[in-house]
Amino acid sequence: MENKAKNPFILTALALYFTYFIHGIGVSILAQYKGDLVAAWGESNLGLVIRVSAALGLGRLISLPFSGPISDKFGRKVSGLIGIAFYVLYFGGVALSKSMEVAYVFAIMGGIANSFLDTCVTPSCLEIFKDKGAIANMFTKFSISIGQLVLPFCIGIVSGMNLPYTTLFYLAGLLIAIDGILIIFLKFPKLNSDVGSSKVEETKMKFDATAIALITIGLTCTATFQLWLNANQELGKMYGLANPRMIQTMYAAGTICAILFTALVVLKKFKPVDVLVLYPTISFVMLVITYLVRTPSITLIAGFVIGYAGAGGVLQLAVSTANELFPTNKGKITSIVMIASSLANYVILEIAGYITKVSPANGPVNIVLFNAGITLIGVLLALYVRKQFKLKVSNV
Repeated sequence: MENKAKNPFILTALALYFTYFIHGIGVSILAQYKGDLVAAWGESNLGLVIRVSAALGLGRLISLPFSGPISDKFGRKVSGLIGIAFYVLYFGGVALSKSMEVAYVFAIMGGIANSFLDTCVTPSCLEIFKDKGAIANMFTKFSISIGQLVLPFCIGIVSGMNLPYTTLFYLAGLLIAIDGILIIFLKFPKLNSDVGSSKVEETKMKFDATAIALITIGLTCTATFQLWLNANQELGKMYGLANPRMIQTMYAAGTICAILFTALVVLKKFKPVDVLVLYPTISFVMLVITYLVRTPSITLIAGFVIGYAGAGGVLQLAVSTANELFPTNKGKITSIVMIASSLANYVILEIAGYITKVSPANGPVNIVLFNAGITLIGVLLALYVRKQFKLKVSNV
């Protein structure tokens, strides 16, 4: 990235990355505490937690049409603070919920929080680091992955101290609230500071097939890792893994390795559009192998590989690539890609919940097969996008 001594917004970037660290905990904690949550709701069906997780996607769908324009009009800081406020409500609300319906409402708030953070953090990173924006945006995923990596260890500590499962919900809410107070006093770069003024006046949003394909990749790549996150624990148990929570640790480790290796090595040799093809292809192959080879060790291997290739920054690269098409409408195009991502969080997870309901015994493996199909669609879309980008380069 740029020389830190010359960049006055490094502290701002770190504070924004921290919100995504908490976000990583927020999107994973429900799946890790399925048993405790359904018990608190007076239920026994673990599939209810998947449905509540789907409400995160619904919340994003509700708010993304507004969060992007708000970010572009009123500033990234306003968008970020709104997101932080809703995240505090999400963590506290889910912890206090005594029914699935109440938890569902607060999960919607968590989705709203996510959308406002998306339209704050991604454009801010692109504006703070400018020419290194794609790499900087990869580190938003790195922050999420660190949160997901430490979560199982935090759960172990809380359990070892005989503290209630709600402890981590309250702690996460407190930490992001403190970060929000810090962000109030931090400076942000001017809107579209990485784009020349002439471009700001001339550029308008026009959607062609390439843009639509990129937006749809937002759905497929999100489905890959969200379906895995919400089914891997049960899959591990089904395959006879002694400690299924280790899958989450392997997943997070894979994601972290992917982000570092991609940012420091891969993107120096390959273009983002090439990675959009390569990584989903690896995920597809791994999902097929996982469906066919039903052993305990394969779940750990798959956890790492899906973490690397499925959640290792593909969504962030899709967003960065889409921002190249619409450089003066970063908030809006980020919203649009994230709307597609939210469809995966909501619609795809609802389908996964239905799959679990109608085939409880084989639900986990059926979800893996479903995931492979969605991921294959993403590979085909990415092949088309890469072809179109190469045609544009050859015509310049």
